[in-house]
Amino acid sequence: MSILYFLIGCSILMALIFLLAFFWSLKNGQHDDVHTPGIRILFDDEVTDEKSDKDHISQ
Repeated sequence: MSILYFLIGCSILMALIFLLAFFWSLKNGQHDDVHTPGIRILFDDEVTDEKSDKDHISQ
């Protein structure tokens, strides 16, 4: 029966360690948006008129 108390104590300690590690990773930005940069290349760029831009520079 004493081994059961030992295993419950170990599981609670491990759960607390993982919870602290999770909060640490949130604080350091580990769970920021990692999906959007990978698909950003699939979006079209805005079309700009290069000729009118050059005209404004030369004036």
